[in-house]
Amino acid sequence: MKPLAIVTGVGPGTGASLARKFAAGGYRVAMLARDAARLDALADELKDAVAVAVDVSDAKALLAALDDLVARFGTPKVVVHNAVGGAFGNFLDIDPSVLEQNFATNVVALHHLARAVVPKMIEAGGGSLIVTGNTSALRGKAHFAGFAPTKAAQRILAEAIAREVGPKGVHVAYLVIDAVIDVPWTRERWKDAPDDFFIAPDDIAAEVFHLAHQPKSAWSFLSEVRPFRETW
Repeated sequence: MKPLAIVTGVGPGTGASLARKFAAGGYRVAMLARDAARLDALADELKDAVAVAVDVSDAKALLAALDDLVARFGTPKVVVHNAVGGAFGNFLDIDPSVLEQNFATNVVALHHLARAVVPKMIEAGGGSLIVTGNTSALRGKAHFAGFAPTKAAQRILAEAIAREVGPKGVHVAYLVIDAVIDVPWTRERWKDAPDDFFIAPDDIAAEVFHLAHQPKSAWSFLSEVRPFRETW
């Protein structure tokens, strides 16, 4: 039986590239997202992929989906938390309820994922939990009050989990994506930007796959990717 990889936030960009990369790497991929039609279309493309229409901020629905996947396919070898909730604007304009919703997607869902799968990974002898983040995990800028606090908390939560379960054989890593991801809406927003302004979703997926397969003697926790022209 193929090992199971669970990927949250499978949209048309990074999520789809992650699903394709792990499928090509020999995994059965369980793809979690809210858009059932998009997931079904991708499942038709990828052999042995499983479409799971769920909102990860809904804890009850997420846990039910995870229980079903484990019952059907066993303990996942890899889990990638790629789902993201964000809102941008002045801190006075961002309603606290919006921040709470983004916190539920970015942080609380990660907590539920870890609680549901990491103990099983330890029992199975190992596994990887990889979280995709961005520059907001490292700094708070104006107009990012509805987003940056949740990504910073996500990074800290991932680090706390990593420090606890690394010695037990489970690799937890946080990938900071310091770039504009190349998807249709970003191309529309930055119409005059050259190709090398963007980061390719396939290249992000390749780095996540690499992190998930690092040898135990050289595990990373905090990793960063950015286009070669990016100012940092």
